[in-house]
Order: sequence, then structure tokens, then C-alpha cells
Amino acid sequence: YFIDWKSDGDSYFTIDGTEGTIATNELLDRESTAQYNFSIIASKVSNPLLTTKVNILINVLDVNEFPPEISVPYETAVCENAKPGQIIQIVSAVDRDLSPAGQQFSFRLSPEAAIKPNFTVRDFKNNTAGIETQRNGYSRRQQELYFLPVVIEDSSYPVQSSTNTMTIRVCRCDSDGTILSCNVEAIFLPVGLSTGALIAILLCIIILLVVLYVALRRQKKKDTLMTSKEDIRDNVIHYDDEGGGEEDTQAFDIGALRNPKVIEENKIRRDIKPDSLCLPRQRPPVEDNTDIRDFINQRLQENDLDPTAPPYDSLATYAYEGNGSVAESLSSIDSLTTEADQDYDFLTDWGPRFKVLADLFGEEESYNPDKVT
Repeated sequence: YFIDWKSDGDSYFTIDGTEGTIATNELLDRESTAQYNFSIIASKVSNPLLTTKVNILINVLDVNEFPPEISVPYETAVCENAKPGQIIQIVSAVDRDLSPAGQQFSFRLSPEAAIKPNFTVRDFKNNTAGIETQRNGYSRRQQELYFLPVVIEDSSYPVQSSTNTMTIRVCRCDSDGTILSCNVEAIFLPVGLSTGALIAILLCIIILLVVLYVALRRQKKKDTLMTSKEDIRDNVIHYDDEGGGEEDTQAFDIGALRNPKVIEENKIRRDIKPDSLCLPRQRPPVEDNTDIRDFINQRLQENDLDPTAPPYDSLATYAYEGNGSVAESLSSIDSLTTEADQDYDFLTDWGPRFKVLADLFGEEESYNPDKVT
């Protein structure tokens, strides 16, 4: 015996060549293929040319492997003014298995939801059930959605069952039970406001919040400025009248005088732009007969042209009195060549304070060192 390989069932079944026993070659799935049709050929061993072909029809029996499921709809509605014991929805079940004649489905509420239920399941024993209310009225403001777990069980072997969750939405209805509105807008508009009115109210609230936020920011900024002005510890006073005054934008930085390193690193005067960099000054030896006025003028010119000299607003003292002095010069630099030509008798006219000088520079015979104190 052998299977006609031209048929479609050669891959799912096999046959014993001597006994003629047909066996399955692969797992069968009734949900994909419920019936197979192929041919078996029998021939004599002594004369293989003598053959006979027979058609074989195999029906795959169903095994209860799928649980029943609730049919649509999975979502229903209940009115706010519903009464206890009112049926709000009738449900049925479907099974992907090939249900035998007399297949029965049973419906019940899951054990965890049976404690103080808002809804219950009433089994009508005809493969249908009803969702029954357990409260006197429902409020959308308190709870808009309820989730009801329903257990469905079949009667085949082995028994299969499943838990299906139904969504129950609370809606606004009229006195006859006709649903008027179930959306979120109805929760916030119980007095019948339109969508445009709700949007306008929300826009006004948003604008008021923005204005309030801006006002608070400005008030906070104003308080900060006032606090900064009133607290004298936070004020920093700048005096920019250094050097040549407020009009002098190239005033000397007094910070350089306080930091010796800055003086060494930056020796260029900031108050006067030098014409050219000068080499370190070399003082020429003073001749013996150089006039002191020319000597001072020479030193003054050297300091004016020297970039390393102190700023021009510093104090320089020259201990030389010119011809304009009332007391004239007391220095011996401009004295007469000989002491004989000098007359110091006028010192006696200057009072007791100049008595020692009068004795020193008076006549030689009147000078006694022992009497000088």
C-alpha cells in the first residue's frame, strides 16, 4: 500500500506498506484544516502492475482548547437615573472551537467583583446574560466609568473559561431612558452650556493667570530694586576724578601705585602718551660751576620726558629759593667769593633767635666758642 503522492494529504499522513495502516505524519489543527482528502493505491506483490486506487476522506474532530469569549459590544452605558434591577445590556458568547450540539455557556460575576457590586450578571440559561444595575442612580461627577469582570464558561471537555472585562459608562438620559450625552463635556456642562462658551471661559481663566503672573514678576523685581537702593551696604560709589579730572579719560590708575608688581610690569605713563621710548636716563656729571637754576631745569625736563617718572599730579619739592624770596637765599652757593666782603651785622637786628648766628658770623674777636650753647 502507498499514498498517491500527487494528492494534498501526502505530507500529513503515512501508510504502512504491508499492513495498510494509515497514521498521522504531523500535528493536525481543525481550526486551520477540518478535512483531508487523498488516495490510497494497493498493488499485488507478485504482479505490481495489478493496482487499485481508493479515495480516503478524513475529518478532524474538534478538541476543546479555546475558552469562550464575550461577543461585542465590550462597552455599554447606564443612565444616571437608573433604578436597581434594571437590565442595561444583554451579552452573548462565541467559541473558536467547533461547538457540539447542545453546547451551553454560563455567565457569572468574578469573585473579586462580587463584593458590594455596582452591577451584577444575570444568566438567562440560553447562552445569553444581562448586565443588571444594583444602585439607585449613578453620578458622573463621582465616577464616570465602571469596569465589570464577567466570567464565561463552556460545557465541553475539558471545560474552558475566560474573564472578560466590560466597560460601563455613565451617561445623561431623559426621563424615558434615552441617552442624551456620554462625553466629558456633559460632565462640566450640566446646565447646557455650549462648547464655545466653555472654550471662552477657559481662555478667560488662562488670560487672568498670565496677567497675575506678570504682575507678580514686576512686583518682585520692584521690591528687589528698592531693597538694593535702601541698603547702603550694597552701594558702591565710584570716583572717576583722578589725575586730570573728569575730562581726563586717560587718568592714571591709582591701583598701580598700590601693587608694586604692576608698576614693574607696566612702566608706561597712562596720563601722557610718550613720543618715543627713552632709554634709562643717564645723569651727566654736574660741572663744578653749573648754575643751580640750569641744574634744576635740566632735572625737571628729564622727569617730564621719562616714562618711568611718577604721574604729573604727584607732589615734587625743589628746595631752591629764587630771587623772589623775601628772606633772600640763605645758601652759601651764591655767597661772595671772600668772607671779608660779607657783612653779617644785620643778624643782630633779627632778635635773640639769631644771636648765635650773629656771634658765629660777626667779628672774629667777638666769637667765643665756650660761650656758645
